[in-house]
Amino acid sequence: MTLRRPASDSDLLLRFSRPRGFTLIELLVVMAIAAMLVAVTPPLISRALPGVELKGAARQLSAALRFARNRAVTVRESVAVQVDVEQRRITVAGRAKPIQLSERLEVKMLTAESESQGEKVGGIRFFPDGGSTGGRVTFIRNERETAVDVDWLTGRVRIIEHEEE
Repeated sequence: MTLRRPASDSDLLLRFSRPRGFTLIELLVVMAIAAMLVAVTPPLISRALPGVELKGAARQLSAALRFARNRAVTVRESVAVQVDVEQRRITVAGRAKPIQLSERLEVKMLTAESESQGEKVGGIRFFPDGGSTGGRVTFIRNERETAVDVDWLTGRVRIIEHEEE
């Protein structure tokens, strides 16, 4: 059996007085790794962003269309949703504030001739019975497309997603 001698005060002082922290080299390595992550991350986010923007625009429009349909049925009057393709603005009758879409999106609209106001502005009108004039608004960014379709007979609003080939 071996006996250990008790640690002297100087041994304890040496053991606990060593500087604790990081060396300059360790900090530089961490900074280099962080810089590489910052350089790599934005392209990954920008690839995912078009899909998010398209879905967000489609959801905003479909919510506005559903609001207009519900309002038409509730107040027993026709309610129109106007889409300005050039300004990327959606206006709903009965709502004070229009919806402004991202400028990075291309917007196309197919609607009834009676609801068209030139080449750049068109609308979809909902009637008190729930029906509508029907139409489709398509949002495009890069090679991705998302469309919001309104059935003319039932006024049903659907979001359709697909990628061009």
